Amino acid sequence: MPQPETLTAIIMSLNEEQHITRCIESLRPVAERIVVVDSFSTDRTIEIAQRLGAEVLQNRFVSHAHQYQWALDRLGVTSAWILRVDADEYLETVLQQSILEFLADPGAVNAVFLRRKIVFLGRPILHGFFYPLKILRLYRTGQGRMEQRRMDEHITVDTPVCRTLDGDLVDDNLNCLAWWSSKHIGYARKEAWEIIACRQGGQSAPPLSGAARRKRFLKNRVYNRLPSALRSTLYFFYRYVIGLGFLDGKAGFFFHFLQAYWYRTYVDATLYEIERQAAAEGLSAYQMLRRDGIL
Repeated sequence: MPQPETLTAIIMSLNEEQHITRCIESLRPVAERIVVVDSFSTDRTIEIAQRLGAEVLQNRFVSHAHQYQWALDRLGVTSAWILRVDADEYLETVLQQSILEFLADPGAVNAVFLRRKIVFLGRPILHGFFYPLKILRLYRTGQGRMEQRRMDEHITVDTPVCRTLDGDLVDDNLNCLAWWSSKHIGYARKEAWEIIACRQGGQSAPPLSGAARRKRFLKNRVYNRLPSALRSTLYFFYRYVIGLGFLDGKAGFFFHFLQAYWYRTYVDATLYEIERQAAAEGLSAYQMLRRDGIL
């Protein structure tokens, strides 16, 4: 019987001392090599990761896409497969077993979708078209690359032969709501930049698969063409009512409201602010961001 193929897990981290143990321990049953790519954490992330046997690389953070590609260029991965995870994610037992069974007989597959489950304020989000989120995180070494985007970056494979595994990759961040809000304010600024770049034709569109392709299509061809005064409201209604998000309880209401309405509105407000500032200087938003070295 042939030996199972091997796997290297790459973890992205910044000040993840409360998450890193859970993440690494969940990867141990499936990965022969675990690498933490750290953005110069100031807490005990590095100490904990090294104590648990993970390799650690450090690099100044520019974007998730840049950080991940920087690591790939330096790691010299020799395993057959690469798995990308964030430090606040972990593999459930069923997914661990599914990966082991897959590695024993992967066949011609070169791209594997995992089912991501988000936990918010202690509750799994199972409705609102948010579960299962099928994302490409496991792929044959040398056949996948990361989109170079500031936001919403995905791994792409040119000619994917795909499979989806059973079990969940759980995204359960234990930080407080203020931290979550601050992170999304930063995301909103980056997403506004991406929208401006796309309008100018300055953003390439590599081939995506599965849910990522559908999400990108709907955002660019439907959502972004709706009036900014209405689209976040319509999106919340789509998620919370049509998608049965109300079945996720009180925590679910907060999640769908904040993620579908508040965040999307904040993106539009940020975009409007940039456009007003540019107009006051007699520039387009794209010209101003180019001048400031952002694009």
